[in-house]
Amino acid sequence: MLNFAPEMWLIFAICSALGLGLYDIMKKISVRDNNVPAVLFLNTVFGTLLMSPVIVGGLAHGYYGFDNSVNAHLLIGLKAVIVLSSWILGYFAIKHLPLTIQGPINATRPVIVLVGALLIFGERLNLLQWAGILLGFASLLFISRIGAKEGFSLKHSRWLWMSIGATVLGAVSALYDKYLLALYKPLEVQAWYSLYQAVIMGLLVLTLMRSGKGGSTPFKWRWSILGISIFLTAADLAYFYSLSLPDSMISVVSMIRRGSVLVSFAFGVTVLHERHVKAKLVDLSILLLSLALLVAGS
Repeated sequence: MLNFAPEMWLIFAICSALGLGLYDIMKKISVRDNNVPAVLFLNTVFGTLLMSPVIVGGLAHGYYGFDNSVNAHLLIGLKAVIVLSSWILGYFAIKHLPLTIQGPINATRPVIVLVGALLIFGERLNLLQWAGILLGFASLLFISRIGAKEGFSLKHSRWLWMSIGATVLGAVSALYDKYLLALYKPLEVQAWYSLYQAVIMGLLVLTLMRSGKGGSTPFKWRWSILGISIFLTAADLAYFYSLSLPDSMISVVSMIRRGSVLVSFAFGVTVLHERHVKAKLVDLSILLLSLALLVAGS
């Protein structure tokens, strides 16, 4: 019988990428002409509710092997702060940037993760994987030039800087995940950091409301807000299990997850009718080849 165990982490990583693509689409629909802090708060609440059976089961019956030490909660709480900071920047960025620009910017994350993985975890890539990384760099340089044509230059666009900040924090979170998952189980990490995010975001929204700085845009309920939590939870579950497998490589998993840009890109072109499609398709082809080489090298 053939043994497919070494490749399972790749399958989970690809499933995570599909979920992230749908997650980005739900975010774009939800934040358009809407109050970003309110949307993000509801996202964290729904995410916590989806993971609540894990928390309740762990506390009441000892399921999932929970470690309820103070140190464990502090480490997972730090994860929540990192992710929420990335989300705040990312939600504002995706509200104002085209999906066909935001997606490729987010694809820069594996570059930072790669450097961290090499320095911290001692991971090594083969020739095919390095070729994929180099093509990824070329893709990012190309999309940055297209973004400048649409008025989103580094000199004048704060939304572009927010997107970059969200990407950097996302990379930090990815590297931190590899450390956390060596100590705790995936469900434990995801459930508790979801709860901490909801608490932190709730306090932040309450503070903004009391100070009168909650934003001038009124909040509008959309069912896509619930979709954000559903697709993100599914994507995160696949991602955490991918990293928890012994042969997984954080640099490769992170690059595969950037394949989510294919899903959001298609939505931006076909539904939102974003501009410079031909040039962006060239960039997307380079990115697709980059991901293919990376997976082949694995």
